[in-house]
Amino acid sequence: MKRINFGLDELQAFVAVAEKASFRAAAEDLYLSQPALSRRVDKLETALGARLLDRTTRSVSLTNVGREFLEQARGTLDGLEDAVLRLADGARLRRGLVTVACVPSVANHLLPGVLKVFATQYPSVRLRVIDESANTVLTSVLSADADFGLNFVGAQEPEIRFEAIGQETYVLAVRRDHPWAGRELMAWSGLADEKMVAVSRHSGNRVLLDNALSTLSRRPSAFYEANHVEGALGLVEAGLGVAAVPNLSLPDTHPTLKGIALVEPTVHRVLGLISRKDRPLQPAAAVLYGMLKSRLEDRQVNALAGLTPP
Repeated sequence: MKRINFGLDELQAFVAVAEKASFRAAAEDLYLSQPALSRRVDKLETALGARLLDRTTRSVSLTNVGREFLEQARGTLDGLEDAVLRLADGARLRRGLVTVACVPSVANHLLPGVLKVFATQYPSVRLRVIDESANTVLTSVLSADADFGLNFVGAQEPEIRFEAIGQETYVLAVRRDHPWAGRELMAWSGLADEKMVAVSRHSGNRVLLDNALSTLSRRPSAFYEANHVEGALGLVEAGLGVAAVPNLSLPDTHPTLKGIALVEPTVHRVLGLISRKDRPLQPAAAVLYGMLKSRLEDRQVNALAGLTPP
């Protein structure tokens, strides 16, 4: 094999001159003097045994050999840059912090299993979960406090990429000793005379339900109110009333409460992965994002979790 008697400096010098068609402009880009740049190009041509550039006092142009070699030189430099970036990304993937913002129902029932798998594969990456309301999750991603989020709002935000991965319906939470506990379905109009437990008017859940039911002639109204779904379920457990909640927040295994499907209309919300369009995910966050997307898009996982494909 013929020994290569030139290095990256000479390749970079040649590519810069070829792309700028000017020794002066190329020298400025590389922070070199023109004589130093000329020496590098001369060294490359000597090592190759071929003239790559035609020079006059006014212009610089590629020879036929130079045009052919330019593509090879660019490919070599690009390949080396990719390799360096992959090594850097691999190092960052093995350490660091990933912050995920997530609405509580998803954080409690869908997130832990995926996080466990991720933590096993990348034990040196620290994980932080912001389990808050939908509006707080959106704000956390917009402000870059979180790398990405799992949320039901954000699709209308111009700065947000919303990737839908499933949808969940609303169910009526009742105590297991409630007279309705044996039912499978319940129409919204049948709740008009019930003492309803609702979440705060500032909650995304409340806004969604109010909009969905606005056309009903007889619709339920809130008698008790809590800030979050967990608080509303606590009031239902205490026997104060019934509550319409996302089905993810009320698993079938709940010891004291049961969910009854609400119909006429069936109301659902779309779950999506949200991230900033202008902020690429760092390597570890990108891996976790991909794991969550893969797991939550799986039809079997969706069915087990009470989700349906979007």
